[in-house]
Amino acid sequence: MLDTVPDGNLQVLQAGATDASSGPLAYGELKRLFDYYLSAVGEQSIEGITVHLRGELERRLPPAQAKRAQRLLDLYIAFKRELLVLEGKPELSGNAVQAIRARMLAMQDLRARYFSVEETQGMFGFDDAYDMDAVARLEVSQNPALNAEQKKQQLAALDTAMSPVLREAREASLVVVRVEQQAQELRAKGASEDDIYRMRAKAFDPEAAARLADVDREETIWKARIAQYQEQRGKVLQSNAQASESERQAAVLQLQQSLFSQPELPRLVAYD
Repeated sequence: MLDTVPDGNLQVLQAGATDASSGPLAYGELKRLFDYYLSAVGEQSIEGITVHLRGELERRLPPAQAKRAQRLLDLYIAFKRELLVLEGKPELSGNAVQAIRARMLAMQDLRARYFSVEETQGMFGFDDAYDMDAVARLEVSQNPALNAEQKKQQLAALDTAMSPVLREAREASLVVVRVEQQAQELRAKGASEDDIYRMRAKAFDPEAAARLADVDREETIWKARIAQYQEQRGKVLQSNAQASESERQAAVLQLQQSLFSQPELPRLVAYD
């Protein structure tokens, strides 16, 4: 989160509100704020993030709205915890469109236990529209009864029926994907990082291109550190092959602490 600005404009007025302290909360903006900070789970505890978020709400909202927003935060975290359990159910697993639709409907049923219709629409309305469009496209692509031309026609019909807001979001995400694909293709052809920067600056702007270049450098450094760690971890385990499991774990932990900072340690689980 270093050098980033928290998501969520909490001062957005809802329909019927005459000032920032009256009327419904800016539910969609609150969800974006919640997700911004909850993205740090693993590097920070949920309890610590919750405390920080409560402080942010008190600082940025009038007292009456802050109290209601804090209640919504508690509900959102409880919902997310239960959602993890739901997504782990075997009957909802798989990449077939039927399984994906079943997961989506089960998630919506779970949400209804936590949020009102107004809260659900404000917090998840756009996501639901995006997901339903994606599932509809997947149904077309997985339909064995359709030939290539029929699939093309049905996808074009979905494009036509798409709302302007959804179309804009979809196009924005595709631009990012296309630019990064182009960056990979340029690197494969031997392009320099200066070439990559100029291409990104033309697609976005110089500031965005600079940030992406920083991400590339950080990713390269991180991968090199991980490679070093995995090599040394293998040597540690080999040298402690006759030791007990607890002794081997202690030796690996000592290695981790010598190579990584405390906030970085939870990320190593994925590489072990």
